[in-house]
Amino acid sequence: MPADESSAVPRGGRPRAFAAISRALAPPLLAGAGAPVPPGAALRVRSAAGARRPAAPRAKGRSTGSPRAPRGGGARRTYERVRRAWDRPLTAYYLILGAGLLITVLGLVMVYSASMIKALELGKPGSYFFRKQFLAAVIGGGLMALAARMPTKLHRALAYPLLVGTVFLMALVQVPGIGMTVNGNRNWLYLGGPFQLQPSEFGKLALVLWSADLLARKQDKHLLTQWKHMLVPLVPGAFMLLGLIMLGGDMGTAIILTAILFGLLWLAGAPTRLFAGVLGFAGAIAFLLIKTSPNRMSRLACIGASEPGPGDSCWQAVHGIYALASGGWFGSGLGASVEKWGQLPEPHTDFIFAITGEELGLAGTLSVLALFAALGYAGIRVAGRTEDPFVRYAAGGVTTWIMAQAVINVGAVLGLLPIAGVPLPLFSYGGSALLPTMFALGLLIAFARQEPAAKAALAMRRPGVRWKTMRRRVKKRPSGER
Repeated sequence: MPADESSAVPRGGRPRAFAAISRALAPPLLAGAGAPVPPGAALRVRSAAGARRPAAPRAKGRSTGSPRAPRGGGARRTYERVRRAWDRPLTAYYLILGAGLLITVLGLVMVYSASMIKALELGKPGSYFFRKQFLAAVIGGGLMALAARMPTKLHRALAYPLLVGTVFLMALVQVPGIGMTVNGNRNWLYLGGPFQLQPSEFGKLALVLWSADLLARKQDKHLLTQWKHMLVPLVPGAFMLLGLIMLGGDMGTAIILTAILFGLLWLAGAPTRLFAGVLGFAGAIAFLLIKTSPNRMSRLACIGASEPGPGDSCWQAVHGIYALASGGWFGSGLGASVEKWGQLPEPHTDFIFAITGEELGLAGTLSVLALFAALGYAGIRVAGRTEDPFVRYAAGGVTTWIMAQAVINVGAVLGLLPIAGVPLPLFSYGGSALLPTMFALGLLIAFARQEPAAKAALAMRRPGVRWKTMRRRVKKRPSGER
């Protein structure tokens, strides 16, 4: 045997074993063609194929068949996406800002539609009330932006000056020759020209800020465990505001202030006996005030009325129901209301929700209620997630104020509650009511921005932060210029 052949064929039959392994590992195409396979080629092909198609690991206790999609997978994924989006840090911030602005804009549209006939009856241009409301909305927007940018310390610093100023103006209303009587209530100040001011509307904001600061300072000193520190001076201060309001006969605003007081006591953790005692005392005073006033008794008798009654005492309540009933699903069209042509008193203030139902139908009224529900949820979320006691009390007080006023107004229009004469927040005509409410909305926005997770999310969206981040990531390259 030649030397080259003996060196090419090693001992032990390795060529036959190597050929068998190559045929076993070679692809079918090469094996079928009978082409010689170089050593190691089959291993490279098989390893490449294995890299392209990794074997799926088997689950214990399951068959090797294709996995089944879980039942309701699409609905479950949708639910998880909605839940994750709802739990994002900026959800409350966007809900407060979006719902508040949408309610205000929709209110401007409905004020223009509902007040045209009333303005023409008074010999004014058709857009008279709309222009005044639009001016108040612009000023209120500036107040909302200012309150949203103010730090918490400045909010707390405004509490006592605002309370003192409000008490002074509310006392000034009772001075003869200065205060004005509108619709039987003496709670207005004449500012000159077509402008008037209702100081009791600012009393709501003053009560919220002063009470939140008071309760926060007492909580920091661990004094709220004693009932005397929880009630004094909170309850006497609130009753002072209530007394000044009731001197003018404004029962509706007094009910809102009482709701704010009870909301703050509940947030402060008042015991059940204490809470029930204050509630019973307030209920007894309210019953006495209603029983001694024929006007308030007649309003109480109009709950659920379907006819105007003797002397047309329930005229407004009944025609509010007529307006809602004639709206149907989608309403008669914007501006096509019939009840605003002298049939329904106060169509652009207390009963603007009835005109909304007549012109926009059930869809329009449910949209307004959904916006208020979103605003209320966001306020509760801000109050529940903060660690700052002042923020918790202030956010809870503002939320109680807006939600209680909305419930009382809508309940009166639906015939479920007596007509209290309170406007729908952010929606009804009235600059005196719109300005403090938009400032309170700015408070909620500021509190929502101050959450730690919301702060981090907002910081990442600032242009300066993005630019600095890009500057860190992008390496500087020489431009070649000298």
